[in-house]
Amino acid sequence: MAKWPNVPAVYGWLALDRRGNWLIKGETIPNQQITAFINRNYLHDEAGRWYFQNGPQRVFVELACAPHVYRVPDHTRPQSMITHTERPVREVRATWIDDTGTLLLQTEHGVGSVHDQDLEYLLPCFVNDKGEAIDEDTLEVRFDEFAAGTAATLWFQFGAGRVKIEGLRAVDAPKKFGFDPKPQPAA
Repeated sequence: MAKWPNVPAVYGWLALDRRGNWLIKGETIPNQQITAFINRNYLHDEAGRWYFQNGPQRVFVELACAPHVYRVPDHTRPQSMITHTERPVREVRATWIDDTGTLLLQTEHGVGSVHDQDLEYLLPCFVNDKGEAIDEDTLEVRFDEFAAGTAATLWFQFGAGRVKIEGLRAVDAPKKFGFDPKPQPAA
């Protein structure tokens, strides 16, 4: 990188959508090798701006929801979550449901939203305060309560840990978790 000390950063070109897809100028990147390369070089700076390090150049990423998207790759095993960058999740440290009904998890990788199509596979992870499984109808009611800003009691059990789910307004997530959803060049 010392060879190219003044390579300008790129803004508004790369995005991460709510389902963990990389987009260039709004179009999904179909090439698996390119997405794997981006995944390996996905980082953040001290200002909470996420970027793809492309040689000497930083390509800043616009985030549709959060810096990570969590997936359940094996739908028969809800305890086998990964990030959109293919990193395994070993621990869920905190959880939130925002006012849009999005489930957010804080893991060892940072905060991320759960892919909407994988929520049903996580049903066994949602429990009451005694650690007992809840049914799908009860879960739907709890999600609606969180979305409405009503106090609700729900827990998320993953591996050996269980954490209480909190409510959150979606607009407050970037500040609460310290990420910039739409990095811009300095004025």
